[in-house]
Amino acid sequence: MSEIARLDALEILDSRGNPTLAVTATLGNGVKATAKVPSGASTGKREAVELRDDDLARYNGKGVLKARAHVETEIQNRVRGFDANDQAALDKALCDLDGTPNKARLGANAILGVSLAVARASAADRSLPLYASLGNESANLIPAPWFNVLNGGRHANNSVDFQEFMISPVGAPNYSEGLRVAAETFHALKAILQKRGYSTAVGDEGGFAPQLKSNEEPVELILEAILKAGHQPGIDVVLVLDPATSELFEDGEYVFAKSDKSRKSPEQMIEYWTRLLDQYREIWALEDGAAEDDRSGWQQLTKALGNRIQLIGDDNFVTNPKIFRQGIKDGIANGILIKLNQIGTVTETLECIQIARENGYGAVISHRSGETDDTSIADLAVAAGMGQIKTGSVSRGERIAKYNRFLEIERELGARARYAGASVYERWQAVKA
Repeated sequence: MSEIARLDALEILDSRGNPTLAVTATLGNGVKATAKVPSGASTGKREAVELRDDDLARYNGKGVLKARAHVETEIQNRVRGFDANDQAALDKALCDLDGTPNKARLGANAILGVSLAVARASAADRSLPLYASLGNESANLIPAPWFNVLNGGRHANNSVDFQEFMISPVGAPNYSEGLRVAAETFHALKAILQKRGYSTAVGDEGGFAPQLKSNEEPVELILEAILKAGHQPGIDVVLVLDPATSELFEDGEYVFAKSDKSRKSPEQMIEYWTRLLDQYREIWALEDGAAEDDRSGWQQLTKALGNRIQLIGDDNFVTNPKIFRQGIKDGIANGILIKLNQIGTVTETLECIQIARENGYGAVISHRSGETDDTSIADLAVAAGMGQIKTGSVSRGERIAKYNRFLEIERELGARARYAGASVYERWQAVKA
C-alpha cells in the first residue's frame, strides 16, 4: 500500500514573507509527509521556473495559487497510484507531464513540492530517516557547514557589493563542536560590530548587514572575530566568499555599484581575486567568482585559480545535469552548488551530484534566501555524502532548523557519524603547502 493516494497543497509564507508552497503526500496506507519549497532572490537565468500568479491584488503578484491548483488537479491525477518508493519513475512522470525544458508550465515549485513530499512519505513508509532512504543505511558523513555571518549584495541594504561572507569550522573534531565554534565566532563578531558602532541587524540569511567601508572590511572583521572567539583562522576556521557576481555584471564589466563605483573587466576581476587570496590566505572557496554569462571569464578564472581554491559554480550551472556537463567540458569551475529548486526534482538533483563525483568536482548543497523550516537539504547532504553545505547563519529559525537537524542525525548515527571537516581541513593544508 505504498502507492500515492492523495496530494494536498497549501500556500504558506517563506522567511521573507512571500508565498510559497507546502505539499503533503498521503499514501494508500495512511502514511503522509509534507515538504515546503524554498525561493531564491539572487537567481540564475536558466533556473527552473518558479510559477507565480502575477495577480497584483494578492501578495504583489507573488501568490502561488496556480501552482497549488496544479498540484491538486493535473499532477495529482497523473501520479495517483504511483509507487512512492520509485522516486525516479515519479520524477520522470512529473517532468513529462510538464513538457517544458524548465518546468515553466506547471511550475518548478509545484513539481518540487510533490517530488520532495513523496520522498519524505516513502522514508516514513519504510520507517527510515530521509538520509537513509535517499542514500542508504551506511550514509554517515555530516558536512562541514558554511555559515553566512556577513551579508551584502541583494541580501542586505548596505554598502557591500558581495553577497555572502561565510566561515566553515573545518578543524572541529565533530559536527557539534563545529557548530559551537561557529556560534562563538558569530557572537564575537556581533560584539566587535557593536564596539565599532556598526549595526547588528541581520540580512535575509541571518548574517549581519552593517554599512562597511569596503568589500574587504568584512574579511578583516571575520578574522578578528575568529581570534576573539579563541580559534585560529585558517586552522580551526576557514573563509568562503559568494560575491554573486552575476548581479554585478553589466555590459561585459563587473560594477561595484554599492561601494566604490568602480568597473572591472573580467581580466581585472581575476586580478582582484588573486590579490585578495594572496592577502587573505584563510579564504578556502569562492562561489560564483565570475558571472553566469561570462563563459570566457569563468574559463580564465578556473585556469588561474582552479588549483588553488574551490571555485563553485551556482548561477552558471543551476543544478541542471545537461548544463553542468557542458560546463565541465568547457573547463569551468571545480565544484557545483546544489539547490533542489533550481532543477525541481529529487532525481535530477541526485544526478547532478553524481556527475560532480564522477568528474572530480566538489558538490555543496545549499538553501535559498527565501527559506522555510523544512530540513530536507540536511538529510540530502548526508544521503549523498556531500562534505559541505551552506544554509545561512547561526541565527533565524529557518536556518537553525537545518543545523539542529544535523545534531539529531549525529546523535542517531552515534559512533558511526563522521564529520567532513577533517577531509576539508586536510585538503586546505595541502593547498597551503
